[in-house]
Amino acid sequence: MKTKQDFPAINERPPEGVKVDGSKFRVMIVDDSMFVAKQLTQILTSDGYEIVATAQDGKEGVDKYKELCPNVDLVTMDITMPRMDGITALEQIMAFDKNARVVMVSALGKEELVKKSLLSGAKNYIVKPLDRKKVLERISAALK
Repeated sequence: MKTKQDFPAINERPPEGVKVDGSKFRVMIVDDSMFVAKQLTQILTSDGYEIVATAQDGKEGVDKYKELCPNVDLVTMDITMPRMDGITALEQIMAFDKNARVVMVSALGKEELVKKSLLSGAKNYIVKPLDRKKVLERISAALK
């Protein structure tokens, strides 16, 4: 009987969300938009990542990060949110865990905020509207 291995797909690649040991990278999504959080969840889970938590504002994101640490490999962090914005949340997460990997999610035209977040320790950024290929490239680059 022929198995799938006998017919390698031309462009098949291992999912980016899976570590060398076979376990999944664990991601927390912090975004006040249910729509964006759902989009990110779909994009990332389709490539093997595991979503361990979602938070709707920076304060909730920081609290959940502290609770889950060290079992979070990466955080996607919206910049504009109620209660606590993404840059403040990023600064608090970095103060709590200097090795935290945070990728900012920003609307177009927020270059200054993106620059500020990169200076505050963010590993990368993603611009909305989300592009699946770019999201996966930036997340995987931040995990290297």
